[in-house]
Amino acid sequence: MPSPKLEKTYNPSSIEDKWYEHWISKDYFSADPKSEKEPYTIVIPPPNVTGMLTVGHVLNNTIQDILIRKARMEGKEACWIPGTDHASIATESKVVAMLEEQGINKDELTREQFLKHAWEWKEKYGGIIINQLKKLGCSCDWDKERFTMDDNYTSSVLSAFVKLYEKGLIYKGHR
Repeated sequence: MPSPKLEKTYNPSSIEDKWYEHWISKDYFSADPKSEKEPYTIVIPPPNVTGMLTVGHVLNNTIQDILIRKARMEGKEACWIPGTDHASIATESKVVAMLEEQGINKDELTREQFLKHAWEWKEKYGGIIINQLKKLGCSCDWDKERFTMDDNYTSSVLSAFVKLYEKGLIYKGHR
C-alpha cells in the first residue's frame, strides 16, 4: 500500500477551513437554551459593519474565544453570540460615496430610498467582518448572529427608552 503523499508546503487555509466546517456541521458551537447545565454567555461587542477587523478586534475576540471554550470544557452551556453594529455615521459615509460613484445625489433621495441603498450596501459588505471572525476560528453560535438594526432589537430599544422617559429617568433637553 503506497504511503500518503505529503505536499511540499503546508497550506493552513485548506486544513483550517476543513476543520472549521466540521465543527460547524456538528453544532459544536451551538448552545441549547433548554439545557440544565450552568449557562455561560458572551455577547460580542459588535464591530462596525463598515470595515475590517483591527488588531484590537482580533485580540478581544481571541480572549472571548478562550473564555467560551474554557466554559465548554468545564461543562457549562456556553453561548457566544456574534453580531455587527450599524455604525450609522460611518455607514452613511460609505453609502453616500457609493451613490456618488453611481452619479446619485443623496439629497435627491427620500429617506426610504436612501435606506434601501443602505440595506443593499450592508448586505453586500456587512459580511466581511463575520467571515473574518470565522477565519480566525471563533467558536460563536452563528445561528444566533444579530445586527443592531434588526427589527426586534430596534423595537426593544425604543420600548426601553419610552419606559425610561415615562418614569422621568431620561428627558429631551435643549442645547
